[in-house]
Amino acid sequence: MFARTTKFHVRIDKIDEGIKLFKDSIVPAAKSQKGFCGLYLLMDRKTGNGASVAFWESEEDAIANEESGYYQEQLVKFMGFLVSPSYIRERYEVVVRAE
Repeated sequence: MFARTTKFHVRIDKIDEGIKLFKDSIVPAAKSQKGFCGLYLLMDRKTGNGASVAFWESEEDAIANEESGYYQEQLVKFMGFLVSPSYIRERYEVVVRAE
């Protein structure tokens, strides 16, 4: 399994609106992607710092998801909520999983 994290900084006055967009638009879109295994949104409401963590069956699925344009389409939806248009994207192999 692979994970992709995206770290960002949301305008504090837009956090709830951004969470709603994530639930209503990004989650359903993610569920339709090949190899999708799960998605989390993490927020610090005091600072506006946030991160999403998406899980994929394989590294190939994670990369294909980015190369298909899907990932960029989702980022565009969030640009109006961010303090700046910058974000940090990273990929990791999931080496331990406990539930």
